[in-house]
Amino acid sequence: MVARAQIPADERLVVTLVLRRRALLPEAFIREPQTLSSSELTESYGADPDDADLVAKVLGRFGFDILETDLRSRRIRAEADAETIERAFGSTLFCHVPEDSGSSAEVSYRCREGELQLPAELADVVTAVLGVDNRPQARPSLQLASAATGLVAYTPPELARIYNFPEDVSGAGQRLAILELGGGYSISELQNYFAQLGVAAPTVRSVSVDGASNAPQGTPNGPDGEVLLDIEVAGAMANGAEVIVYFAPNTDQGFLDAVSKAIHASPAPTALSISWGAPEYEWTDQAVNAMNEVFADAAALGVTVIAAAGDDGSSNGGLFWESGVNFPASSQLVLACGGTTLYADPSSGAVSSETVWNAGSSGATGGGISDLFLRPTWQSTVSVPGGGRMRGLPDVSAVADSGTGYIVLVDGVLTVLGGTSAVAPLWAALVCRLVESLGRPLGLLQPLIYPESFGQSAAPAFRDITQGSNGAYQAAAGWDACTGLGVPNGEALLDHLRQQIQT
Repeated sequence: MVARAQIPADERLVVTLVLRRRALLPEAFIREPQTLSSSELTESYGADPDDADLVAKVLGRFGFDILETDLRSRRIRAEADAETIERAFGSTLFCHVPEDSGSSAEVSYRCREGELQLPAELADVVTAVLGVDNRPQARPSLQLASAATGLVAYTPPELARIYNFPEDVSGAGQRLAILELGGGYSISELQNYFAQLGVAAPTVRSVSVDGASNAPQGTPNGPDGEVLLDIEVAGAMANGAEVIVYFAPNTDQGFLDAVSKAIHASPAPTALSISWGAPEYEWTDQAVNAMNEVFADAAALGVTVIAAAGDDGSSNGGLFWESGVNFPASSQLVLACGGTTLYADPSSGAVSSETVWNAGSSGATGGGISDLFLRPTWQSTVSVPGGGRMRGLPDVSAVADSGTGYIVLVDGVLTVLGGTSAVAPLWAALVCRLVESLGRPLGLLQPLIYPESFGQSAAPAFRDITQGSNGAYQAAAGWDACTGLGVPNGEALLDHLRQQIQT
């Protein structure tokens, strides 16, 4: 049960306004393996300074204080009291309060009633206003292994061997960004973990976004588990890369601000790993559109954005058996990662079997058809269910079953974790090693890895997964809505990318 409480009129709130681009970003800059410099992106496709000045002027009349203006990411952050925000945007604010104050499942958060109404002068200038409400937006795709007998588990270096990651490279000179919406880590624990693995510890640093920070909570099966899984998998597989962890509040505003700050960092990251997401229907249109524009920036800057597809099978925890995929994984501009169950020899890398991860109530790989995004051109060479009109996911996979999971150190305890949230940092580490080998960024990876003609196999860059189901969808030869193109053969993928880039 929940109750509704009034928000004090003088409570100070911060909102993020997203501004239109100066000009439409050409498809060629998004799709092709080329990059714009940060200054080129800002000057040609960032926010117009005149637009930013107009927004500041209009907000100033209402009584807002401008905290930050970023033309590159097209964002303005502004502060005002609740009464002013209600007047400016035509919404009534209230607080969602759980009546059972002892329940950990419910939290208090700010809500709004009514559609946001922009001041008339800003109707064509501002494309999104985030932060008026602050409900929790996303969840990590994390699974803790049960204590059942017969548990199989692997260290990240063992998985790099099994998936044939390119040798003699470590991601040196690359920057691997990770998005986190809670939890934290300690440097001493990370150093202990990497020492136990016998690998040199990577450089790890944190960045605070919108007041959030690196704050361990003692929750192995919650935010801390997610944070440490991400860092330890990425850091052990690409320990030459600098790992940069962006901590933000778990709101759509926090999510957008963190992704924007990560992608528009100077220098830009090689890859951004996102293990958090939510069903498409839980996002507002304005948040989805704003996020997707930032992902377009990422592609133009040569940043590969990678996201977990989710751990609730084809239904994604919803009411309908055949419906439900997660955003941001569902974006055409994001590499969506599904999951498998893996049995392999960690010393030799020989695989006994690898199938679609589906452990019933204990979790299953996400995958299916987007309700928001049309099928991209690079997916026209594969059979997408549902008539082939909409984006299918995942694109790629790796082991995610916690029953054959990842050995990590969380809050001082060696633990076995899984979930597609482990696959995102695995792929981010692989991208860093590939980019080091290639000597150039990859940006949007999908046009480079999907078959060039219908019916063509993606091998040898991938090992196809042809057994299993995630509920509504069955694995098959070629791309499917369970494991995408399959799991990587890193060395073969490197050779394939060399050929693609040369042509």
